[in-house]
Amino acid sequence: MSHEVVEQTAITSTKDAEEPVGRTARQAWRRRRWAVWAIRVALIVAWLVSWELTATYLIDPFFYSKPSAVWNRLVEWFSVGTSQGTIWDQIVVTLQEAVLGFLLGALAGVVLGILLGRSRLLADICAPFIKAANAVPRIVLASLFVIWFGLGMSSKVATAFVLVFFAVFFNAFQGAREVDRNLINNARILGAGRLQVLTSIVVPSATSWILASLHSAFGFALIGAVVGEFTGADRGLGLLINRSQGTFDAAGIYAGMIVITVIALLAEWLLTLAENRLLKWRPPAASAEVQI
Repeated sequence: MSHEVVEQTAITSTKDAEEPVGRTARQAWRRRRWAVWAIRVALIVAWLVSWELTATYLIDPFFYSKPSAVWNRLVEWFSVGTSQGTIWDQIVVTLQEAVLGFLLGALAGVVLGILLGRSRLLADICAPFIKAANAVPRIVLASLFVIWFGLGMSSKVATAFVLVFFAVFFNAFQGAREVDRNLINNARILGAGRLQVLTSIVVPSATSWILASLHSAFGFALIGAVVGEFTGADRGLGLLINRSQGTFDAAGIYAGMIVITVIALLAEWLLTLAENRLLKWRPPAASAEVQI
């Protein structure tokens, strides 16, 4: 038997041996995934049932509400409407405010974070001002924005912008600082200019940091939009929650929270898809199998 035949036989035997191992690993991963989801669902059901029973027999549902009342309020909102109009109008308004604040805040945070991260002089000059601005309670600024920009969309976008900017800025700044100096030095030796180094090395290296901050940044954008609406608005989910509070409608407050949570989870899912697509070049981590 020739050496080539022996080698081909060995390769075939190795592949045949690896296939059952891979199949077993996939089956174990599927079983674990189903077990995780089953436990999650069981925890949610146990929590809702205990809440319903407690609110029925032990505590006053007027103050704490209960799942059945929250469900009825959601059904009413989506089938009949709210006191401010259809629920879809409120969702669209809040989404517009959050998305605009998110995009503008993320863009400003990325640009300034990378610029200051690559310029020691600018970073030293701006550091005390940035620290002072970051120390200001940004939620309180919502009241000022309502005075400055009125009850319309601008004040809510401004609140969302401020919350998103700092969340993205510090990650972009740190990502730009963490770039491997050897890569930059080698690129300069090969004749790369400042702009080429920035676009081909610094920005791709900071992408992981930036994308990681975007997951929490959209949540901050939603918080900014809702808080702005809560402070003063004529439409939006924040106003809906504020009106529910004014009428002691605990079910309405919970229902508004659920709608906002669903929006945040959908946004998180979309951002994860975008991150996976943009970071295809990144090698998988050793712990990639353990995902939440």
